[in-house]
Amino acid sequence: MSTGAHARTDDRHTPPPRAGVRQWLGLALLVVPVALMTADLGVLWLATPYLAADLRPSGSEVLWITDIYGFLTAGTLVIIGTLGDRVGRRRLLLAGSAGFMIASVVAAYAQNAATLIGARAVLGVAGAAVLPSTLSLISHMFADPRQRATAIAMWVTALSAGLAAGPVVGGVLLERWWWGSVFLIGLPVMLPVLLVAPLLLPEYRDPRPGRLDLPSVALFLTSVLPLVYAVKHTAEHGPGGTAALSTAVGAVAVTAFVRRQNRLRDPLLDLALFRRREFTGALLTLLLGMTALNGVEYLVPQYLQSVTELSPLAAGLWLVPGAVGLVAGSQLTPVLARRFRPAWVLVGGLLISLVGYGMLTAVTGVGATAAGLTVVMFGVAPISVLGTALAVAGAPPPKAGAAAATGQTAYDLGLALGIATTGSLAAAVYRREMPPDAPAEARDTVGAALDAAGALAAPERGAALATAARDAFTAGLHTAAAASAVLALVTAAVAALLLRGVPPITGEEEQKEEPEAAGQASVNR
Repeated sequence: MSTGAHARTDDRHTPPPRAGVRQWLGLALLVVPVALMTADLGVLWLATPYLAADLRPSGSEVLWITDIYGFLTAGTLVIIGTLGDRVGRRRLLLAGSAGFMIASVVAAYAQNAATLIGARAVLGVAGAAVLPSTLSLISHMFADPRQRATAIAMWVTALSAGLAAGPVVGGVLLERWWWGSVFLIGLPVMLPVLLVAPLLLPEYRDPRPGRLDLPSVALFLTSVLPLVYAVKHTAEHGPGGTAALSTAVGAVAVTAFVRRQNRLRDPLLDLALFRRREFTGALLTLLLGMTALNGVEYLVPQYLQSVTELSPLAAGLWLVPGAVGLVAGSQLTPVLARRFRPAWVLVGGLLISLVGYGMLTAVTGVGATAAGLTVVMFGVAPISVLGTALAVAGAPPPKAGAAAATGQTAYDLGLALGIATTGSLAAAVYRREMPPDAPAEARDTVGAALDAAGALAAPERGAALATAARDAFTAGLHTAAAASAVLALVTAAVAALLLRGVPPITGEEEQKEEPEAAGQASVNR
């Protein structure tokens, strides 16, 4: 009897197995597509003036080209993650990688805006398959808590590295080739994943996956997309019947979605979580903070190229300090969160970001604009680092996975809404500031205006049109930055009000609890 008891005691205290060379090589393979996901955003922002001049999209279509990726990623994270629970995470990673490669080729050779928007939508769905699969596999491969913490830290670092490298890579490509080349960087990145993943990565399925409710998925998408379309349509054409109808459709879908979730035994989104103050505060901080950031972050690369007339490579290099600011803020945040309450770390960062937004509301020129963006990126870094962790902390332990998945959805939705709201506001200001006698195509985008100015027979008229377009775009950027500053203030108030009760995050809790929650989130998604 005593021998058996000793055996059980020894088993209970046996440390988890440590990862070996194969697992670390697998991690090296996984972080490559993770970096691509954020690099893809930076290269697209640089390519926007060129594809706008070539495809001649409307102002609304330009916004859809940019943010349909984020909306589809946010809208399909839960359903794609649930599918991975059934078919296997490695298989889902391979399917997402293959889909990303195919959609990248279609995007690169798109002949019109509609085709490019469709390809970007597929890229968003593929991204929703790739990102959670990588994190889930990492959590499965690294059972030792310390090794898992290191592996997840490398995963987060890959996101920041992609953001830093994207503008430089995009600048080099645009200096030498056409705008479609920026999409083709996905091919050499994803191909090794397809070839080597079956050799290095284990397969993993959730033995008890939750029930997938397809009507809830449809209602979720029907709630978000019509409301976003209403914002875009109002910015482009003003209030009208179409915007009102889209708003009504979205409102009805939201109501139906909420009622259905309250009735389901296995809801797509557990609304009971929103009754918890910390959870709701973390989600609102993610959503509003990313909305404030991304509209401005989307406009600055266009400003550097179209208004200050920098080459793509030079513009990309001027964007690197912003990425460095984000990395620096991300590294400093955990240190501060161990000593101070996370709410005050978030509020402090948002107040710093206000300085950057304030700079972008008034300054002109390359250096001042890059400096303003760098301050903004440094200030919003705590949101990206702490947001999902606080959402998990604000939920009961059995709901940690659902909380993390919802936090990631709020993050992605905020990024897309930033372009939809502040981007649409900037487009509306641009059209208002353009001269009434400007050609119709010049009133849509600054790229089209500069192209039209170059085609005018009279050099004086062309120069006047180009100057007017640059001034109008600058006014739109300033207005968008002012709107982002207001959103940042609201975000700071939300964090202070709803998250002030969350205690500092100790080093031990960060090491043991957060990686496990992140892994559980990936499994549940």
